[in-house]
Amino acid sequence: MAPKASKAMIPNDGAMSEFVGPFDVVSPLTGQNYQVRFSHLWNGIATRHSDTVDTKFLVDGRATIVGLAHTGFVEFRTRAGRDLTDREASFVAAEYLRERLGQEDERPLYDVSAGELTRLIEQIGIR
Repeated sequence: MAPKASKAMIPNDGAMSEFVGPFDVVSPLTGQNYQVRFSHLWNGIATRHSDTVDTKFLVDGRATIVGLAHTGFVEFRTRAGRDLTDREASFVAAEYLRERLGQEDERPLYDVSAGELTRLIEQIGIR
């Protein structure tokens, strides 16, 4: 029997606060510069009574939550045959936040649909 092929993934190595390094987003619309730092993630079902995995970022020092639809995680597991790691989820949330801030859509809370989650996973190249 041939060994099972391992699935490429980004492991949860290091402190959670270091999953995504600090980054800046400059809006192409106005040149506004946003300084962003990842804080952590948690299950939003318990805290917000939402079916999400919530990620917290500080945007210019203000708390911003990006909630990733849990159904998107289930779809990924079905398609990829493995779970999305916390670090990978953090990367996806950071990419979504980059897009929104680039459009100067700055809010304290974003809810990312399963479809958007799938689009971002594919865009980043997570398999």
